[in-house]
Amino acid sequence: MMKKSILAAFALAAVAAPVCAQTEQAGTMEETIEYSDDKYKVETNHFWDNWFVTVGAGGGLFVGDHDRQIGLGKRISPALDIEVGKWFTPGVGLRLGYNGLSAKGATRWSEAHSTGKDVPGWNGGMDYSKFKYFNLHADVLLNFSNLFCGYNEKRIWNSSPYLSVGWMRTWEAPTVGNITMSVGWLNTFRLNKALDLNLDLRGALVDDAMDGEMGGSKFDGMITATVGLTYKFKQRGWSRSKTVIRSNEAAIRDMQERLDRATAENERLKKALEEGKNTDTRSIVKKIVASSLITFRIGQTKLSNEAKANLQLMAEVIKKEDPNTVYTITGYADQGTGSKKRNEYLSKKRAEVVRDYLIEELGVPAAQLRIDHKGGVSNMFYDDPRLSRAVITRGE
Repeated sequence: MMKKSILAAFALAAVAAPVCAQTEQAGTMEETIEYSDDKYKVETNHFWDNWFVTVGAGGGLFVGDHDRQIGLGKRISPALDIEVGKWFTPGVGLRLGYNGLSAKGATRWSEAHSTGKDVPGWNGGMDYSKFKYFNLHADVLLNFSNLFCGYNEKRIWNSSPYLSVGWMRTWEAPTVGNITMSVGWLNTFRLNKALDLNLDLRGALVDDAMDGEMGGSKFDGMITATVGLTYKFKQRGWSRSKTVIRSNEAAIRDMQERLDRATAENERLKKALEEGKNTDTRSIVKKIVASSLITFRIGQTKLSNEAKANLQLMAEVIKKEDPNTVYTITGYADQGTGSKKRNEYLSKKRAEVVRDYLIEELGVPAAQLRIDHKGGVSNMFYDDPRLSRAVITRGE
């Protein structure tokens, strides 16, 4: 019986040895797409993706030399916004547009866009003024909602401050044109995939001569508030960051089959040794121990149902084997994805998850388990990155 058991032990070693060898396994390579759970990572879009056009209407408030001499209501005029732009990332965009219509104020110069109507209390020394203007501008948009909270296609409200440079010019004599600097706040409210309701607040600063009268202050300004709609052209939005994993499914199945055969052979040997009741033979049992390979999805530490099933089979073997055998649970991560610090965390956490499941759920004695972790490794088995995102348990 001892001779038979020893021969069987050698047979088991021959079956299990290829499990840890790095060999080329014939089989069909299959692609698996795994999407990242990181809400700050998205796929880079194409040039013609995420374009939009905006039309809005509202009111404008001109800030000039005689604001204190006329009422606020006399200075409000209609405003129009028309813009076209593109989001290059969920957080950064650029748009070009037209902003303007007309502005109202007051002037002491009759030739400076005077309406000919006197401002009360000035005895003809000041007239109301009105002029048409336009502001062509380029805006750099920063979507704070996506930058600070992560990309969410279905978010109802997005807040996007922006900086702008443009060219403002009056339509009517005396015509004046000058560079404008603006700051603004674009608020968009999602209606559906294609449409947003938007509230756009803008403050523009321009040279004092814009209203046709000079000498009061160094700059004039225009504050506008418009409400409108934004239409988003296809392709809209961003896809989650993804990793294409090419794996040899035949090699994985072959490895699992080898492990299953090794476990079955281990059980057979144990029964044979028990029947022989030979002390020397039983010493061999201590060296015939269970081992397992559990794989994880990219960036995750959660056990799959398949992994739990394999661990249950292994736990049954551990509890039936020599109680003095100690099993080392070693965690690994794929060096090709993630930072060194992230892979250290993943490999350690994965080992802890397997240990805790064996102890808490399957009743394996804690004294028989110890953990280790190796951080990120490269292609442990069959040149397949998926097999590097693993926990390997071996008995000693």
